[in-house]
Amino acid sequence: MTGGPLSGTRVIELAGLGPAPFAAMVLADLGAEVLRIDRPPAESPGERRVNPWDVLNRNRSGVAVDLRSDEGVELVKELATRADVLIEGFRPGVAERLGVGPDELRSANPRLVYGRMTGWGQDGPLAARAGHDLTYLALSGVLAHVGRSGQPPTPPLNLVADFGGGGMLLVVGVLAALVERSVSGRGQVVDAAMVDGAALLMAPLFGAWSSACSWECG
Repeated sequence: MTGGPLSGTRVIELAGLGPAPFAAMVLADLGAEVLRIDRPPAESPGERRVNPWDVLNRNRSGVAVDLRSDEGVELVKELATRADVLIEGFRPGVAERLGVGPDELRSANPRLVYGRMTGWGQDGPLAARAGHDLTYLALSGVLAHVGRSGQPPTPPLNLVADFGGGGMLLVVGVLAALVERSVSGRGQVVDAAMVDGAALLMAPLFGAWSSACSWECG
């Protein structure tokens, strides 16, 4: 894709699942030049794995890189020196253990906007736990308001936490950081958590519910 408001913006995507690729897709749709760093397939280490039906991979190029090797890590570091944005969706601490965390990459490129996508955030009592869209909805209070009154909650499609509260929230944070960088000249770390985003999407409904309850209970 050429043109678009993000034309000329270089983005590195450390390949993952769900919300992080979605964020990279949206940035690419807006005109950014996105390079996806994939894990090399065991049977053909030099080739990129792509599912042709997966639209989350659209509008960007990719290369297979082994981040468990020194050569792979050095390649990502070199690419990051010329990038505007990097997106990763690893569990907390994984990028640091691999040697591609924000401190390592932003020391060489202070203008880099480093976007992180997690379920529970980078720290806190749940940070290290695995999670899914449904658990983020449950803890944020969304799930209780999905379905019919007097019946069990209805498990929804993973649009609220994964993509709306996760991937789209990460895009908003990255775009805001790019705007701020145009003033300060420095990038920053954007930490988007799906549980936070799911709760954010419920703000008008929680507000309406609170107002109705106060009226009826008052």
